[in-house]
Amino acid sequence: MTILVTGARGHVARSLIQQLLAAGQPVRAAGRNPGAARLPAGVDVVLCDLADPGTFDTALAGVTRVFLYAEPRGLDGFLARAAAAGVKHVVLLSALLADPDATDAIGRLHGDAEQAVTRSGIAWTFLRPGDFATNTLQWAPLVRAEGMVRDAFPDSRSAPVHEADIAAVAVRALTEPGHEGATYTLTGPELVSRRRQAELIGEAVGRPVHFAVQDLEEYRAELSSWTTPQVADVVIRESAAAVDRPTPATDTVEKVTGRPARTYGQWARDHAGDFRDEPS
Repeated sequence: MTILVTGARGHVARSLIQQLLAAGQPVRAAGRNPGAARLPAGVDVVLCDLADPGTFDTALAGVTRVFLYAEPRGLDGFLARAAAAGVKHVVLLSALLADPDATDAIGRLHGDAEQAVTRSGIAWTFLRPGDFATNTLQWAPLVRAEGMVRDAFPDSRSAPVHEADIAAVAVRALTEPGHEGATYTLTGPELVSRRRQAELIGEAVGRPVHFAVQDLEEYRAELSSWTTPQVADVVIRESAAAVDRPTPATDTVEKVTGRPARTYGQWARDHAGDFRDEPS
């Protein structure tokens, strides 16, 4: 029962691969640039680009279950090939606001991906994380250089989810019966403001991390440097709304895995090396 993990360079995929190996599961890791993936020795790593159907057959040979990112390019073609190859179950990394009719780009993209998986005829499980704790790695360069976090929404609150918890739920869905047709909303265990996140990073690295309130237009420009203006607008709108109306924390991680979700403080300790002057 080989399990194919796509997007092998991603934080969730890397944690999933490690957890599957620890559970004794045969794993194949795939991505557009598999040589750049930082994976344990001995992992079968292959090229699989959803935009290139010529890469599908090697990646899918002998595979019965797939962990899939919501990449819209070529998704229908990949799923058709997966069904023909005998794949029995797809676990899709989607998003909290997934909705094919959403007016925002993020929700619509993930909603379209969920629909593609549903119409493929393959059994599925959808993982819908809220705020990824790893998103705050964007603060790391400034924390290392100046001991500071700069953000426009200090009081915006969320329950950031640790990538290892997303992966742990995926392990259960990929290796146990009973998760077919389930949609899991995944968060951390508690609401934490961005200002408090900066404090927790400081506690993890052993020195104060100060919070500077950023000008909104500067914040928008930074977002637009790595994503589309439409996605930047969604991020700003959701960040503002989460000051007074944050998305509640869920206990889904604990219900599925049998252990409580990791806190943001734990995530900060696990990633302290990313925020130190000399990462360890």
